[in-house]
Amino acid sequence: MLTGLNILAFTHRNLEVTKIGLLHIEKEAQAERLNNLKDRLGLLELCFLSTCNRVEFTIVSQDSWDDDTTALLLKTLYPDFSQSQILEFTHKVEHYSETSAVDHALAVASSIDSMIVGEREIITQVRTAYEASREHGLTGDFIRLLMKQVIQTAKRVYTETSIASKPVSVVSLAYHQLKKYSIPLTARVLIIGAGVTNTTMARFLKKHGFKQFVVFNRTFEKAQTLAEEIRGIPLSLVDLKNYQLGFDVIITCTGSDNHVITEEIYDQILIGETDKKIVIDLAIPQDLDPEILNTHSVDYISIEYLQRISNQNLKERTREIQHVEEILKEGFNEFLSLLRERNVERAMSEVPQQIKSIKASAFNDVFREDIENMDPQSREVLEKVIGYMEKKYISGPMKLAKKIILNNA
Repeated sequence: MLTGLNILAFTHRNLEVTKIGLLHIEKEAQAERLNNLKDRLGLLELCFLSTCNRVEFTIVSQDSWDDDTTALLLKTLYPDFSQSQILEFTHKVEHYSETSAVDHALAVASSIDSMIVGEREIITQVRTAYEASREHGLTGDFIRLLMKQVIQTAKRVYTETSIASKPVSVVSLAYHQLKKYSIPLTARVLIIGAGVTNTTMARFLKKHGFKQFVVFNRTFEKAQTLAEEIRGIPLSLVDLKNYQLGFDVIITCTGSDNHVITEEIYDQILIGETDKKIVIDLAIPQDLDPEILNTHSVDYISIEYLQRISNQNLKERTREIQHVEEILKEGFNEFLSLLRERNVERAMSEVPQQIKSIKASAFNDVFREDIENMDPQSREVLEKVIGYMEKKYISGPMKLAKKIILNNA
């Protein structure tokens, strides 16, 4: 029943994120490149999923799948790859087939296969990937049924368990900590560093209504890019010591080996204000000189503190995995039943046409002369009777036959 189903997964478990990124295909190019792959390899169906830490191919094929087929897929889809790259990706691919492929698809969408367990975003990524593949004409009835069950089961996981209830990402935790201080949306926020973490944090704050941002970065162009996105003011990091507009919150994350915010700089940017400030320090090593905490009124949130909360929340999420696995098992069995029913429907799809063919033969050949000798009114009654029997035979006995076949299966 599941013969021909394969999933090729390139994930964070076996590959660096930068290497996984080499497998990403821009949205604009997916239709042409993936349809070419489907034609070249003679695939029946194909679905392509790409996230920041995984790229997966869900494949339905008439032929068996081995390492040589994987290498051919990579050569066809990524013609610029060197032979050593092809060998590395072929060696490090996670290959799932038949029942293990269904188990894997359910686990991915339910986040227990994610780098961060309980990462709810994955269900949206799976759904979006399927919809794109369907629009490109890559998928068919099998993957449609599989994805329907996968998404339905993942929804059950997120609503019936608490696997995603407590945040584990540093950015999300930092924002939850900040909310505890009831900071007004007009608070003056200094963003020191325009890397990935601070960019994500700044977007988070803007999304939740914060309005006043100043972005400092060693490379002014990066500060400018982030400032434009969050409607803030960009400044070079060297200008921090001369900043005279005050602040309520500092969010800092740079790659510096030394303290970026020294006691001298902190005293200057306070501009004489004496109210308690909030500093969220997401850098390793920390950007804030610890002596500042001894001499000034500061609510300090460090990356170490957030990481401790994250680890605890992750432990609590992990405890839910057993409950999740029970739901996944039910989802797997439901998919098999769904697939079995669909196979029966396909097998019986010719019955109605055969009945219509028998009716046409009876009217046009076997009883043609008898029917021609009937008066119009009698012929009309006959056609109604035959039509009624045809309809009832198709609906009633077909349902009964379907039920018997499924029960026996």
